[in-house]
Amino acid sequence: MLKGAADACNFASHKSEASRTLTPIDQAETAEWGFEMKRGFVKSIVAGGALALSGVAQAADVPAAPKAPESCKAELSSPTWGSTIKANPEPYCFPVPAIGDIYVGAALSAYGYSGTNPFPYSSGPASSDRRERFDYSNLLAWAQKADGPFQFFVMAGGYALPTLGTTNLSATEQMDRLFGPVPIAWGKLVLSDEWSIQAGRLPTLIGTEPAFTFQNQNIQRGLLFAQENVINQGVQVNYSNGPWSLSVAGTDGFYSGRISWFTGSLSYKIDDSNTVGVNGGFNAGRTSMFNQTARYMFATPLNQQNSGIISANYAYSSGPLTITPYVQYTNVDRDVKIGIMGSASTFGAALLASYAFTDNISLAGRIEYTEQSGRRDSLAPNLLGFGPGSSAFSFTVTPTYTYQRFFVRGEYSIVSLAGITRGDLNQGTVGTGFGRSGNKTDQQRFLIETGFVF
Repeated sequence: MLKGAADACNFASHKSEASRTLTPIDQAETAEWGFEMKRGFVKSIVAGGALALSGVAQAADVPAAPKAPESCKAELSSPTWGSTIKANPEPYCFPVPAIGDIYVGAALSAYGYSGTNPFPYSSGPASSDRRERFDYSNLLAWAQKADGPFQFFVMAGGYALPTLGTTNLSATEQMDRLFGPVPIAWGKLVLSDEWSIQAGRLPTLIGTEPAFTFQNQNIQRGLLFAQENVINQGVQVNYSNGPWSLSVAGTDGFYSGRISWFTGSLSYKIDDSNTVGVNGGFNAGRTSMFNQTARYMFATPLNQQNSGIISANYAYSSGPLTITPYVQYTNVDRDVKIGIMGSASTFGAALLASYAFTDNISLAGRIEYTEQSGRRDSLAPNLLGFGPGSSAFSFTVTPTYTYQRFFVRGEYSIVSLAGITRGDLNQGTVGTGFGRSGNKTDQQRFLIETGFVF
């Protein structure tokens, strides 16, 4: 019994010790222990968060794999297009291994005309002018690579270049006597974002109107176009920086096959609607008519091949309205050794405009005036085609309808002459004007053209 009483006392003593009230010192020690536990827990969380953020930062420092460039997204600059017939917004494109994206396009069209006072009958190898004609105007296809350090453009097929104030030959004869079945073919080496070099058969840097009908707002080229070279062979250097664009070239001029021409073009884009420019060129050597075959004399007229030319232009385009005025001056010096018996110069001015009434219907027009120095019956070269001392005025209007890739357009033009040299058929001479006798002073043409561009 004594032992049990002792055990009971010990139990009670322990119970009393456990339940006794803590002293202030004990409470302070307990609080300090709890604070240390909390601080350690917070440190653990902070350290873990820092480690996690460090991992995220290291992952962010690793560069992402570069995206592969999208195929068939290049901006096409060739061929150039006018204000009424537009380029295909979704050109046909396919990738070629080891080469890149190849874009293809085409222009397929036919035209017909009826006119008054055709030119006198031809006495040379070329055919005579006709009062009426129905023919194809474009049977052209092209392929190009438009991005990367090496680019190219090739155009092939048949074409007609109807022009005011000139004899209008068949498309097949023009193709044969002008630039052949591959009129344009060039390669380009892109050196940087600013510099590039081209070589081959190149569109001219001179003038405002391109060569082929589908590229222009009018079916026929204008009077001033006849003084300009169209396609030449050579090497061209291009520079572009901001609003400035500059190109210079050494070429064969009017497709003579001999590099002797120096040409250049400089333009400044004032803003999205306004651009000004100047272009021109000259023959640094002399090209003799006696060294040219009959075929190449058609593409290489003696007087123009040995001339100099300068042109200044302004272009305004905003919404449905496009306006392009330009002026032109040409000069050729006397050189009896190569068959130029006198000197002469021309001055011309033109205004081209178009207005789109809807997405499908537009109206284009052109007014021109050009004149040549010299006096009638002199030995001065016949630059305009209407004799020394002559002048010409032209008016052209062209309504156009387009639907997707289809187009159809009509055209009326009139050319009026002054200062021509008149002929006398009784004496075996013809004048320098229109009509079979060469004595008429006006020529009208009514045209229609239709086709597709792809």
